[in-house]
Amino acid sequence: MEKNLEVTWKSVLAALKLSVSEGIYSTYLKPTELLSVTEVGDKKLICEVGCTSAYVKDTVEKRYWGQISQLLTNLTDKDCELVFRVQSRNVGETEKDAGPLFEEKTVTAEMIRLAKLKPFLTFDNYAVGTSNQMAYAAASAVSKNLGHAYNPFFIYGGVGVGKTHLMHAIGLTALSNGEDRILFCTSEEFTNDLVEGIRNKSTDRVRAKYRKLKLLLIDDIQFIAGRVQVQEEFFHTFNSLTGQGGQIVMTSDRPPGEISKLEERLRSRFGAGMIVDVGAADFELRTAVLLIKAKQKEFEMPIEIARLVAEHIEGLRELEGFLVRLESEMSLRQIPLSPQLVERLLNLSRPSFNQSKIITPTEVIGLVSSYYGVGVQQLKGDRRTRTIAWPRQILMHLLRTDLKLPLDEVGRLIGGRDHTTVMHADAKVKTEALQNPNFQSQLSDIRNRLLTTSGQAG
Repeated sequence: MEKNLEVTWKSVLAALKLSVSEGIYSTYLKPTELLSVTEVGDKKLICEVGCTSAYVKDTVEKRYWGQISQLLTNLTDKDCELVFRVQSRNVGETEKDAGPLFEEKTVTAEMIRLAKLKPFLTFDNYAVGTSNQMAYAAASAVSKNLGHAYNPFFIYGGVGVGKTHLMHAIGLTALSNGEDRILFCTSEEFTNDLVEGIRNKSTDRVRAKYRKLKLLLIDDIQFIAGRVQVQEEFFHTFNSLTGQGGQIVMTSDRPPGEISKLEERLRSRFGAGMIVDVGAADFELRTAVLLIKAKQKEFEMPIEIARLVAEHIEGLRELEGFLVRLESEMSLRQIPLSPQLVERLLNLSRPSFNQSKIITPTEVIGLVSSYYGVGVQQLKGDRRTRTIAWPRQILMHLLRTDLKLPLDEVGRLIGGRDHTTVMHADAKVKTEALQNPNFQSQLSDIRNRLLTTSGQAG
């Protein structure tokens, strides 16, 4: 009977695989199995479908109930009613499948360390949604066929959308497939290596380090723009590595065509392979990420609570920050996880700007200037000392989050800054507010003062 269940479910999965993306199939459908089939009369069957997690169960039940039911009906010639459960007959196999890929191979912790990879950033731990399906599928293809699938592979998107996670997943998969000439680095680390090589007259050693790789994963490549000597060295590294069949994977906050001060010859090479963007996470993806991160921290989070958090926090890094704060609160106060606790930490009852009053950007700029004792021109200027840069980031966050101004408009108001600078500032302030209750109170104080000031002005 068990064998028949397995054969039947393989047929169902094979049909489903043809109708969905590889990312969707791997994340939601592949981990399922047919647990049991019970006859009810002559023409009806009750089919129990096992899922590895509450989120997989909820997603498959909601999105694929009708399709699965119809496929089973076609295979059995009987009406099939579905029952989904968070359960697996092969618990040991399920846990093995869900773990990091490198645990199944002879990859050692030392190999991971030398490649500068993070062992928990695997494809299995990467939640897939509509905003990152293409990037996930392409990254998976690259990891299995280095130097051939898409070379170079260029991933771009905003802050905290999972670009770096995909790079580490590619590296870990390549390691598990037996390749050990792998290195992850940031563009800043590449620059520092080059500077050290020039200073110590050891550029040959630096070149050998990068040009003998099979897989080079370089994060935030946009930061080499404008650095003439670094671009020169990377150009030759790029040519040498790809010429020997090596794979290059890069991330950036924007596509190659929009990176200012990037040499045209590099722009051309970056665009010669596969370019994919990773968009902002939608509600369902944020929920999935939260559940995955909670599982990694070894505490159960009901899907209802995950949805509550995902409704109010948009950035993936901010979600992680909130999870850290939630875990700390539960541990310090010795209290259980509850919707009431989450609502309190989310500060859902905090005062918001009164929409009946018109609050102008000038008012916000003036208040932040006086609150932190920083001149308006300093806020709009280029100085990056902490006492000026942090209030400037808070100002960008308020203009973006509370006044709902477009990214470009906020950048224009604050000295003509790039939209990615505004995105970075907004994300950084949100993360700090989630992790630091004192700063959260400070933000609330600023908002209260603005409401009072606006009320008097009106």
